[in-house]
Amino acid sequence: MPPSICLRNFSRLSIDAAAHSSSASRLLHPRAAFFSTSSTRYATVAAKRKGSVLPPKKGVKSLNTKKSKKAAADAGKRPAQGERKAQRKRIVLSNNNALEVSSLKDLGKENVLSEQNEGKVMGIPGDTVDALRDVEAFKTTQGWSLFRRPAVLMRKEAVQLARLFKEVEDSAAGQQKRTIRRILSGDRKSGKSTLLLQGLTMGFLREWFVINLPEAQDIVSAHTEYAPLPDSQPTQYTQDEYTANLLQQIQKANGAFLLETKLSTTPNLPIPLPETATLKELVALGQANPEASWPVFVALWNELSQPGRPPILLAVDGLSHAMRNSEYLSADVKPVHAHDLTLIRHFIDHLSGAKKLPNGGLVLGSTSQSNSPKAAALDYSIEVAEARQKSPDDIPQWNPYKSVDARVMESLKDLHTDNKNFDVIKVGGLTKEEARAIMEYYAESGLLRHTVNDGFVTEKWSLAGMGNIGELERTSVRLRI
Repeated sequence: MPPSICLRNFSRLSIDAAAHSSSASRLLHPRAAFFSTSSTRYATVAAKRKGSVLPPKKGVKSLNTKKSKKAAADAGKRPAQGERKAQRKRIVLSNNNALEVSSLKDLGKENVLSEQNEGKVMGIPGDTVDALRDVEAFKTTQGWSLFRRPAVLMRKEAVQLARLFKEVEDSAAGQQKRTIRRILSGDRKSGKSTLLLQGLTMGFLREWFVINLPEAQDIVSAHTEYAPLPDSQPTQYTQDEYTANLLQQIQKANGAFLLETKLSTTPNLPIPLPETATLKELVALGQANPEASWPVFVALWNELSQPGRPPILLAVDGLSHAMRNSEYLSADVKPVHAHDLTLIRHFIDHLSGAKKLPNGGLVLGSTSQSNSPKAAALDYSIEVAEARQKSPDDIPQWNPYKSVDARVMESLKDLHTDNKNFDVIKVGGLTKEEARAIMEYYAESGLLRHTVNDGFVTEKWSLAGMGNIGELERTSVRLRI
């Protein structure tokens, strides 16, 4: 046998012998394990720590939705009913950190209708501020909290409104007492609600009787109780709680006149009232008894229609909401038109000219672009009136593909004609002179730290969309705070 084969067999025999020796050694001397579960298996189970959450077992779904009592206690007190709404509607009319403008002059009974105020910033007296607050004329979107006290810019549209007050008062001195009706329209943030506030200010200062519906949306949004008015054809619906609240606003804003004036008629009321009662007692009766609020309002209006009573300013904001179906439902589960609500019906009758103010007065309705539903008939009527002011021969045609609300179109038909008693006031941008006046007021109040010169005014006026007062305030004041 060759040597290589012999050596190969010898090495194989030696490997087998070594393996046999190792196996015997393992049997005689077993190797100790370095890892053992015996101590953990037989050990005492530790108590579960309070508050600890173990992961769920495999295949088991677990969701712990229980909250501890401590977490519930730390959550804080829940707001009371109406507290959030009150906070949301809270209006601040003064800022002690703003500077006092020494050159600011107040409006008064003698100068409120003066055309010499055009282009000036005028302050509102304290008593009038309280009356405006009572009728909810201030809006949360307006920047009253930036300044020391409320003040307004007497822009050209405000002077135009002052002329209307003069016309009514001049007609009241004669035999033909006028009822002038106007709709305030314009772009978003152009100052329509502020112009309406200026009209209310003129009414209070001139000692008119002021009735303001702060927001038409609150009347038609089905947030208040309603009930059909007995013996009304077509069926009208009253809102007792809202009407009682409106009577309260009327009493606070016109308290002096109501206190001094006694009843001159015998009203038909469900609750008896002394014949020698004052109008204040009449209004208080409607506040204390909401179920009688609408008859009280009718009785008050009849008293205001008697000879010798002051002119009336009837105003509403958010006019588009009053030109469509409301959110209320009738007995046959159909939408109730806004014109079938008694308060809206009362305003629309005087806005359309169906009824007149016996002692003269002014009916104002303001539109809104920030919160406005679609009202095609109203938009078209305003478009016609604005086009007629520019060119009587260029009147836009109605789009036949749009649905028309016949009741709204009928109430606004005077806008389609050359009727001087019913028209539209277009609230546009400020002129550069008016923009300079309001920006100088910003600077004197300490809100604008820049020299107000022609270049700066032109720059901000252009950035504000050619004088949009809301954008002008935003670009020159709010973006710098």
